[in-house]
Amino acid sequence: MTAVRPKKALGQHFLTDQSVARAIVDSLQGGGKVLEVGPGMGVLTQYLLENKDIDLKVIEIDTESVQYLLEHYPALGPGLLEADFLKMPLEKVFDGNFSVIGNFPYNISSQIFFKILDYKESVPQVVCMIQKEVAERLAAPPGSKTYGILSVLLQAWYDIEYLFTVSSGAFFPPPKVTSAVIRLKRNGRTSLGCDEVLFKKIVKATFNQRRKTIRNSLKSAGIECKETPLLALRPERLSVEDFVELTLSVLDNG
Repeated sequence: MTAVRPKKALGQHFLTDQSVARAIVDSLQGGGKVLEVGPGMGVLTQYLLENKDIDLKVIEIDTESVQYLLEHYPALGPGLLEADFLKMPLEKVFDGNFSVIGNFPYNISSQIFFKILDYKESVPQVVCMIQKEVAERLAAPPGSKTYGILSVLLQAWYDIEYLFTVSSGAFFPPPKVTSAVIRLKRNGRTSLGCDEVLFKKIVKATFNQRRKTIRNSLKSAGIECKETPLLALRPERLSVEDFVELTLSVLDNG
């Protein structure tokens, strides 16, 4: 098999620039257990396999890519899993902690991050390439126009670094957007100190009506809070700590 045919339905844009591929892998700090999501034709895999400190497993949904990887990277062996990352119980892939790396398909990158949040106690580090606009949004501080739901939910548990930008010419076929590489590292937070389900509900409710004040968007969602100056603000002004305070102010009958 000479190459894998990119499939639009899977959002496949294969990275072909080797210097970028190596830079992505070099951005992963430390060794240990590493899970690569969507290896495609193995542009990252080849460099990950070179690092003997890494215990690598890869998840690939595309059968054609799996066949290519089997032929070209036999060292993967049983570490090559043909599965849907979004549906795979990750505790069956690795025991204990593991890092995640990958060139995430743009059309499901948000879903991948929500999945990673479900496993935040097991995933201390993520290095990934995503659409530049999404990368900027995730790393955005409070007060930024791009700050949003995933910004808050991820920043609650991870420190996010925007590492570098990747032009469309580094791919085949070239995407219509610019890409970027970011690194997420688990912060020291072990608990939000509030109801996590309610915290997430409030973040989503306020940003889904981000032009309204917190007071009005929560009222629309049927959530009632004790009086606080935060209610007069719009959601992009609130830090993670502010959202925790807001969650703690919710009335029992709310």
